[in-house]
Amino acid sequence: MHAKGGVALGLLGGVGIVIMTFVFKLAPGKPPVDVMLTIIAVVAASATLQASGGLEVLLVGAEKALRRNPKYVSVLAPFVTCLLTMLCGTGHVVYTMLPIIYDIAIKNNIRPERPMAASSIASQMGILASPVSVAIVSLVAFLAKVPVAGQVIDFVGVLSITIPSTLAGVLMIGIFSWFRGKDLDQDEEFQKRIADPEQRKVVYGETATLLGKKLATAQWTAMWIFVGAIALVAFLGAFQSLRPLVGGKPLSMVLTIQMFMMLAGALILLFTKTDPSLIGKTEVFRAGMIAVVAVFGIAWMADTVFEAHLPEFKAALADLVKTQPWTYAIALLLVSKLVNSQAAAIVAMVPVGLAIGVPPGYIVAFAAASYGYYILPTYPSDLAAIQFDRSGTTHIGKYVINHSFILPGLIGVSTSCLIGYLLASARGLV
Repeated sequence: MHAKGGVALGLLGGVGIVIMTFVFKLAPGKPPVDVMLTIIAVVAASATLQASGGLEVLLVGAEKALRRNPKYVSVLAPFVTCLLTMLCGTGHVVYTMLPIIYDIAIKNNIRPERPMAASSIASQMGILASPVSVAIVSLVAFLAKVPVAGQVIDFVGVLSITIPSTLAGVLMIGIFSWFRGKDLDQDEEFQKRIADPEQRKVVYGETATLLGKKLATAQWTAMWIFVGAIALVAFLGAFQSLRPLVGGKPLSMVLTIQMFMMLAGALILLFTKTDPSLIGKTEVFRAGMIAVVAVFGIAWMADTVFEAHLPEFKAALADLVKTQPWTYAIALLLVSKLVNSQAAAIVAMVPVGLAIGVPPGYIVAFAAASYGYYILPTYPSDLAAIQFDRSGTTHIGKYVINHSFILPGLIGVSTSCLIGYLLASARGLV
């Protein structure tokens, strides 16, 4: 989420709340406290992983896989960035990979736009396949209140649809990227650029790599603690009988994730002697706290509006949504573009969808539509991909909308929604 955009949106939500409450006399809605606390817990653990250097272990492994198979970088790179996001719960891990992906592409005469744009999009798509992402935790928390035929679509139920549908979308992006754009030797603009010896030096530049780095034992320890905590969370999600009973019901997954993420962060600190003062300075921490402010303001304002006008919304939209449930996916996509965050889009739209009668199965099937902020190239990972691509092939077009990310985004998200729908149908959820 863009630093200015995220915080500003959240604070502007506060302006909206004051106006609605004091001027229009609406009852203030409820801020999504569960979601915000979960973001804080997950971000604290991920930021501790980054501060301890444990994240570098994952990044070095990712680079090794890519450098071993440079010819297939256009298909492999998006899978690698998607996988890193699935493990860390945030797409911000992509920044470290982008210069490496560029380096592999340009040194192998592969058009850098192919893997670069695909990797930026895939890193954001991975959020909906991550057991520790805010978007998934929020989705599970909302669905927990709405059973389908007496059964709640739980944590594992959601991931068993979102993981395969996300990976199918990433595969389609990779296949499309393999063939997109002109090969470098056929690209007149690129050839004109490298005809100047100075420019050629810039384009082919120094090799960006993490491979020479010596990884300390503490870094490996931190990485295994973090990955172990994620595995444990997924395990407890799958076998609810292992969770303690609270008021006659198994402990909620929202609380389980919060507890184990805090535990993971604490264990990393204890076993790796990481300096705690570094945690707040990491990129992951900064981005995560921006997300908290954004979700707080946007979701609180949305809840206030929808609570006040729910009967009208139901009357206007219920019939349309019942006969054409895909319209919910379009609404989710547009809201996501406005709020620039999948978590914020889910927090704003899922409760509304459930309240007006969208079947929970459709909400899971079309979860991928919460990623719509590739439509305009304003997201930091997209801008970073353009910056790191010194060949100029990853670009924003003359009409702004015709940029390098729009086609991979549309292909990835629509494929994910289609596969999600087929999987939910096969389960009898829709």
